[in-house]
Parts: sequence; structure tokens; C-alpha cells
Amino acid sequence: MAKIVVSITCAKDNPDKATVAMVIANAALVSGQDVVVFLSTEGVCLAVKAYADDIKEAGFAPMQDLMSSFLDNGGTMWVCTPCFKKRNYTENDLIEGAKLVGGATLVEALAQGAASISY
Repeated sequence: MAKIVVSITCAKDNPDKATVAMVIANAALVSGQDVVVFLSTEGVCLAVKAYADDIKEAGFAPMQDLMSSFLDNGGTMWVCTPCFKKRNYTENDLIEGAKLVGGATLVEALAQGAASISY
């Protein structure tokens, strides 16, 4: 189970915050931690195919690169199912590697001792 959960609640509504969250998630991952990114509320949009392609904050790698690196290096990406469905997305809209989960999955990780960082 995850040792660190990075919770992201924003996307294009606050690309600076979303980008920093993915930078932190990648840093934790490359330092040898088991990391889960949990996307909820507006953050679920990051898991929609092509959505993150144009998020590019000055001084940081593009969001698409950050997300690809995270998933390619073994990171886990959970997407809040009710938040995703509320925005009229379907499982076909998900990027490869992202997984729809309910709140109980997040609670289980936290109950098992995962640290949580929220953005």
C-alpha cells in the first residue's frame, strides 16, 4: 500500500498548484517511496485524455511530461469515481494508467499509515 498520498484537487483552475503537486509526487517516487496521486474534485480532469497537454507552468516541466514520468516510473494514480462521473466523463476518457476508485480506497491507504499531502 502507499506510503505517501498526494491529493490534487485542481487542474486548469490552478495549474501552478497542480503542477507543484505532480513535481512533489515525482520527487517522492524517485526517492524510493510508494506514491499514489489521488485526483478529486476539479483535479480529476488531469486524468482525461489530452486534457493536460497544454498545462505548462514557467520553471517546471509540462504537466503531461510530469504525469507520464510518474506513471512510467511506477506511480499509482487514483481518480475519484463520483467526481469523475459528476463531470460527465466515462472510463473511456481516462488516460492509460489511471484508475477510478471510491473514497474507501483512499481511506484504507490512510488508515494503513500513508502520509498525505494535499494541493
